Amino acid sequence: MSVGDGKATRKKRPRILAITTDCCTGCAGSPACIEYCPIEACMFWVPDEDHPPFGRIEVDPYLCIGCQKCISKGPDGAFLDGCPWDAIEMIPTDDWEAMHEIALPDLPPPPPAIAG
Repeated sequence: MSVGDGKATRKKRPRILAITTDCCTGCAGSPACIEYCPIEACMFWVPDEDHPPFGRIEVDPYLCIGCQKCISKGPDGAFLDGCPWDAIEMIPTDDWEAMHEIALPDLPPPPPAIAG
């Protein structure tokens, strides 16, 4: 799970969102993209139960701020930090919402209450 730097939070609905493609292998349990994400818990590991230690990374669309720090595609073909396999793409938020028939709010939902 991304740990974030504690400085970035979602303040409004982003115009683009990060999504992982079918190329994501989770870097065999050591995903490079997560360390670049400034948002705590935005990116998380989903294990492949049939093929350990493999899995994939998923991005929480309610937390993503569209900063593009997790991708490696820069302007004019420049290579940036982030996913070394180009398995993360940025898509317009409107397109994601239409695909999933969900309207994302400006602010992320509050974290679940911890029973105790």
